[in-house]
Amino acid sequence: MQLPYDRVLRGDLVLPEGILRDGYVAVRGETIAAIGQGELPPAREVHDFSGKVILPGLVDGHMHTGSAIGWPGIEGATMSAAAGGVTTVCDMPYDVPRAVTNAGIFREKVEAVNQLSHVDVALYGTITKTGGVDAIAGLAEAGASAFKLSTYEYDATRFPRIDHPTMVAAFREIAKTGLMVAVHNEDQELVERLTAEAKATGRVDPIMHARTRPPLAETMADLEIFEIGLETGAHVHIAHSSVARGFEIAESFRAMGGKASGEACIQYLCMTEEDLVRLKGFGKCNPPFRTAAEVERMWSALVAGKVAYVSTDHAPWPREKKLGDDIFACGAGLTGMQSYAPLMYSLLAERGLPVTLMALYCAERTARFHGLYPKKGAIRVGSDADFAVMEPGDFTFDESTIQDREDARWSPYNGRPMKARVAATFLRGACIWDGASVLARPGQGRFVPRQHREDWLG
Repeated sequence: MQLPYDRVLRGDLVLPEGILRDGYVAVRGETIAAIGQGELPPAREVHDFSGKVILPGLVDGHMHTGSAIGWPGIEGATMSAAAGGVTTVCDMPYDVPRAVTNAGIFREKVEAVNQLSHVDVALYGTITKTGGVDAIAGLAEAGASAFKLSTYEYDATRFPRIDHPTMVAAFREIAKTGLMVAVHNEDQELVERLTAEAKATGRVDPIMHARTRPPLAETMADLEIFEIGLETGAHVHIAHSSVARGFEIAESFRAMGGKASGEACIQYLCMTEEDLVRLKGFGKCNPPFRTAAEVERMWSALVAGKVAYVSTDHAPWPREKKLGDDIFACGAGLTGMQSYAPLMYSLLAERGLPVTLMALYCAERTARFHGLYPKKGAIRVGSDADFAVMEPGDFTFDESTIQDREDARWSPYNGRPMKARVAATFLRGACIWDGASVLARPGQGRFVPRQHREDWLG
C-alpha cells in the first residue's frame, strides 16, 4: 500500500510545458514527489488553492541583503522574500563593512545565512580592488553561484571598480571555474564628468540622475566587458540592463562565439523618467529609469527571448537615505522583493501575456544561470517543493505591509494597482507565508551552493 504524501497542493499549476488546470502537486519530505490532475492522492495535509495559480517559488538572481546594515539585513530582506513568493535569492557580495572576497569570508556569510534567513540563499563572490584574483578558485569551491565585478566604483573596499588589466586576469580565472561573472555596467569616467558638470550648474533635481547616467554609459561598459569575455572565454553577464541595446550587444557577442548574457531588473519593465521625477530619491537606482519608449523596447527584447532573466536588484536602504532635494546625495537602490511576484504577474496580465513567462524568467532561467536547476526553479518531480501561490484579483500594493525592519518599509510601487497577490509561499514543502504572516523562523532558510559547474546561456 502506498504511504500517503506529506501534503498535496491543488490549483492551476504552472509547469515548464504549460498550465495544468485544476492540477495537484504532491510533496514527500522537502521535494516534489508527484504531479497530476483529477482525484487527489492520499496525503496528511491538503492545501486547496482552487482558482489560484501555483508557480514555482521565484528565484531572484540579484539582490543586496548586506549593503545597508551588513549581514543582519539577511533576516529582514528574506522575510520580504517569503512574503513576495520568492523562495531562493542570489545575494550580492558587496556587504558592509567588507565584501565577500575570499573563501573565509564566504564561509562566515554562509553561517550568517543559516542562522538568519527565512528563504534559501545562493551567494555571489567578488574580488578585492587589487591582488584578489588568487581567491577566485576558493570562492568557487566554497559554492558561489556566480561572481560579481564592477566597472564603476562606489567604495574602494566594499564596491570597487576593477581596472582593465585586473579584470582580464580575473575573467581568465573565472572562466576556469565555469561560473558566470556578472558586471555592474556603467562607465565611470563619463558618469563622473557629467555629474560634476551638473553639480557645477546647480542642477541636483531628480531628472539629473538619469541625465548624468545616460544609456551610453551602460553600452560603453557592455562593450568593454564582452570584449574581455571574448578574449578570456569567461561567461560575462550584464548585471542589470536598463536598455534593450544591452541585450542586442550580448546577442552579437554570442554570434561571435562569446559567452554573453544580460538580465533585466523588473523596474526597467515598468518605471520611466517621469516616475523618477515623481518619486525623487525613492526612485533612484543605478542604472536609472529610462523613457517610456525604452520600456517598450525592453518588453520586445524579453518576449523575443533575448533576456537571461528578470531580477529585482532589491536594496533596502533606510528611508532617511532616500530623502532630500539633492538627488546625488540620495542612496541608489530600490526595495522590490515583496512586490516582485504581484508586479510581474500584473505586468504580464496588463499586456495580455501568459503567466508562464513569469515562471520562465523569474524562476527557471534564473536557477539555470546560477547552476541551481533543477533543484530550484521548476515544478517537476525531484525538485525542491518551493511554490508561490498567486490569487488573481484587484489589489493595491501597500508599503506598510512590507515584512522588514521599519525603516525599510517603503516602495516605489506603493499604491500601484496589482492583478494578484501572494496567497501563500512554500519552501521545501513548508508553508512560510500564509498570505498575512511570515511563518518561517530565522534559519529555516539555508545556504544553497551551486549544484554543478555546467555553464548555461539560454
